[in-house]
Amino acid sequence: MDFCLDALETSFQYGQPQIFNSDQGLQFTAIAFTEKLSDKGIRISMDGRGRALDNVFIERLWRNVKYEYVYLYAPSSGKELWTGIDQYFTRYNYQRPHQSLGYLTPAQVYFQSNTGKVQ
Repeated sequence: MDFCLDALETSFQYGQPQIFNSDQGLQFTAIAFTEKLSDKGIRISMDGRGRALDNVFIERLWRNVKYEYVYLYAPSSGKELWTGIDQYFTRYNYQRPHQSLGYLTPAQVYFQSNTGKVQ
């Protein structure tokens, strides 16, 4: 809990959102946490109870990042991690075909849906 409160307080140095969205984990529903948000006028939005599968896709994505980049290359600094993840997502979105997308890249699917053409 202390880590989450510290992280929230630190994040306010860089700005603040209008809405804070999270799941209903204990750290996010604690009075100390929600009061920090309310005191700043930030609205709180939480996924409904029993909606554990709401973020299954993003959880899978971060699992891939960890197993395909972080654990394999073990970046030794924040800069190296940032650069590596940037390169990972460029490859993931623009070069790597995805079976679930009919062997297209996410970028191809995105641009096709927004322009009507595959790029």
